Amino acid sequence: MEKRYMSVWFRHLTTDRWIVSQPELKDVPFVLAAPERGRMVIKAVNVRAEVMGIENGMVVADARAVLPALLVFDYKPGFAEKLLLAFGTWCIRFTPIVSVDPPDGLILDITGCTHLWGGERAYLKDIVNRIRGAGYDVRAAIADTIGTAWAVCRFGTVTPLIPPEGEQAALSALPPAALRLEADTLERMQKLGFYQIRNFMNIPRSVLRRRFGPHLLYRMDQALGAEEELIDPIRPVEPYQERLSSLEPIRTATGINIALRKLLEALCGRLSKEGKGLRKGVFMGYRMDGKIEQIEIGTNSASCHVEHLFRLFELKVSSIEPALGIELFILEAPVVEELDQMQETLWNITGNNNQSEITELLDRLTGRGGMQIVHRYLPDAHYWPERSVKEAVSIQEKPQIEWRTDKPRPVSLLPKPERIEVAALQPDYPPAVFRHQGKVYHIRKADGPERIEQEWWIEEGLHRDYYCVEDMKGARYWIFRLGHYNEDKEDMPEWFIHGFFA
Repeated sequence: MEKRYMSVWFRHLTTDRWIVSQPELKDVPFVLAAPERGRMVIKAVNVRAEVMGIENGMVVADARAVLPALLVFDYKPGFAEKLLLAFGTWCIRFTPIVSVDPPDGLILDITGCTHLWGGERAYLKDIVNRIRGAGYDVRAAIADTIGTAWAVCRFGTVTPLIPPEGEQAALSALPPAALRLEADTLERMQKLGFYQIRNFMNIPRSVLRRRFGPHLLYRMDQALGAEEELIDPIRPVEPYQERLSSLEPIRTATGINIALRKLLEALCGRLSKEGKGLRKGVFMGYRMDGKIEQIEIGTNSASCHVEHLFRLFELKVSSIEPALGIELFILEAPVVEELDQMQETLWNITGNNNQSEITELLDRLTGRGGMQIVHRYLPDAHYWPERSVKEAVSIQEKPQIEWRTDKPRPVSLLPKPERIEVAALQPDYPPAVFRHQGKVYHIRKADGPERIEQEWWIEEGLHRDYYCVEDMKGARYWIFRLGHYNEDKEDMPEWFIHGFFA
């Protein structure tokens, strides 16, 4: 599948945000400025001021000489980046791969996504209309490469949808600035009369490299698809996350445990207020050398019990290597569920089992041995014993039918019946002796038969006649004969062992 990218450009990102929060500024020329080398320099201009000749980079004093009524507000460093990150996170609903493109744009990898909106035109229109509806002046374009989408988004005048392999035609009429070149390169091109990309697109590469350096060729190759351009996707912030920075690097297990407990108290307090519980937790430590130490836990049911969760993490804290020290701790809950306030009884045999106590025990067991060591089974609506049980999906899953208690059933059931050799006093009687895995068992008691048919809609075959038999040592077994005994048969019927009683 060919890659497709969308470039989104916020033409007046920060000033639009001011107008959204203060609508009275909509028709007023204003700028955002910050001190630079002892002067107030304009960093952002709204549409009204731009129309009147005010530009980014101007000194405020000069701008006010041109427009005395100009309003000036403080520019906050990092404000534009926060806005872009917020919009990028919002755009994840349209595609899972979104990247921030400072200082005023986003890049979306839309490969395989647009058909859900009925095509690229409807996809682009939906995104642009939603952002404009929120009060932001925005443009967007789609192409096979990031470079072409970026160029058409900011400098294109014909169509924002560039067909596959249409990069060269789309770029030819655009100015060199559309290739994201440095200011000195653009200045030299201007002096040489290269006002459009078509003016130098077909010049030999060796000439362009000698005159303008390798960066021009690199940008051209990116825009035309000859050079792959990678993007750094936004990682969505976990909705349930707590952070704790350290004044001094933490190097000891005691310090790590203190940080973990503080983060758990904050996170569980928040979850408890919202009626939710943690199902998966991730504890991360950012080391001084740039590496990240991480441990994870999982629970069988939603929990916001600080002590219980701390004990689960504590089992794995020893695997954290602080090295030179950890300067930042983060605790995330990527999976949460509604907390069951009723605390219903689980496996209620005596009526005293509390679900929270059992699930916490299971969490500790799985924390030590892994999730695969604990299984829970429920009755299933089938006749054959090996089909009459199923593994529960979760600890909260309720049985659809009751366990059968009117007939004896072994405490240990073989997953597949095993063949045995038998000797009977009379052909249609229970066996007096049977051999299993090379060992001979003499039967002194037998009870049965209990006939169990299999479901004809699942598989055709013979019925089973089950017997409970007891050997000379008092051990009891569950065996069966497959099908009827037939005196006309030359072969004796087959016998199998299927389970063991306590």
